[in-house]
Amino acid sequence: MSARRLHRLTGYLLALLVVAAAPACEWRGLNSMSLPGTQGDEAGAFTVQAQLPDVSTIQQNSRVRVGDVNVGTVTKIERQGWHALLTMKIDPDVDLPANATATIGQTSLLGSLHVELAAPKDSPPQGKLHNGSLIPLSAGATYPSTEQTLSAVSLLLNGGGIGQIQEITKSFSTAFRGRDADLRSLIGQLDRYVGYLNEQTGDIIAATESLNNLAGKFAAQAPVIDTALTTIPDALAVLKDQRQHLTEALEKLGQYSALAASTVDQTREHLINEFSDIGPILDQLASTGPALTRSLSVLATYPWPRETIDTWQRGDFANDTFIIDLTLSRLDAALFTGTRFEGKLTNLEMQWGRTIGQLPSPYTAGNPLVIPYRWDQGP
Repeated sequence: MSARRLHRLTGYLLALLVVAAAPACEWRGLNSMSLPGTQGDEAGAFTVQAQLPDVSTIQQNSRVRVGDVNVGTVTKIERQGWHALLTMKIDPDVDLPANATATIGQTSLLGSLHVELAAPKDSPPQGKLHNGSLIPLSAGATYPSTEQTLSAVSLLLNGGGIGQIQEITKSFSTAFRGRDADLRSLIGQLDRYVGYLNEQTGDIIAATESLNNLAGKFAAQAPVIDTALTTIPDALAVLKDQRQHLTEALEKLGQYSALAASTVDQTREHLINEFSDIGPILDQLASTGPALTRSLSVLATYPWPRETIDTWQRGDFANDTFIIDLTLSRLDAALFTGTRFEGKLTNLEMQWGRTIGQLPSPYTAGNPLVIPYRWDQGP
């Protein structure tokens, strides 16, 4: 009875220990417990977290390595959204930049998984990895696993066409048999084509950049293009509704063009003559040169020359001398020349004896407007 009671008591104690430990942790085998002797247990070790898209089959207590050297241990694996979050304990002497990368790797084809920490390759190092650092998801990656590698090799060997290489080679041999010269010529032409294409690399790059700039301008004018694309269908609908009117307008325009062509054909000879007559006039206008333009400035001061206008007009008064000839002969020459009364007044004045040195007719060389007045000619 004593042995049976002892055995029962021992079972009760174990059950109590299991019940007491169950709320504190989740049992996932020995890897769910911290194992002694692992890296990252030294004094001064710091904790680093890393976000990874996929952790494959890695387990807690997996190794953390830098350059094939164990420097830490994975202490926790949890899900964070749609990616994994690893917590690692790192030895205090590990010196890595703050933008280090974390990758899930495998020591060999059948080896264990580990986390590989390394400095970034595509960007310069920044800062230093310290306690509480978080390696973001953009710096996390996973090397292909053994299963993925074997799956890719199986796909290549079974469905990748390797088994048909012999048939492909045989088909090529049959296709090119007896066409060695043509094949040699084709290779030569391809070589020249590639050479020409290589010489035009700068132009191709420039054209690509110009096309990129054009696309950028189109992108900058996106609202205008959207408005145009929205408006064009309405404009096309209006044109469709006005198609009959446009057709009639084009027909009328054709009739007008035919009438204009007929009119030009009928008046062509007269137009040529008129242009021929206008030619000498234009030649004379062209020959006047600057004199024609300079003469236009005299119109504002006519009948006084422009050069002496300042001696005639002074401020608000004008200086001038007038000789007014009211003799009958002057009036006759100025008013009745060419009429039936021509010479009447001159004859009358001659009867009075007051016309001196002047003939009764203006057809002589003397001009009554320029002949100087004589004081002995009469009143």
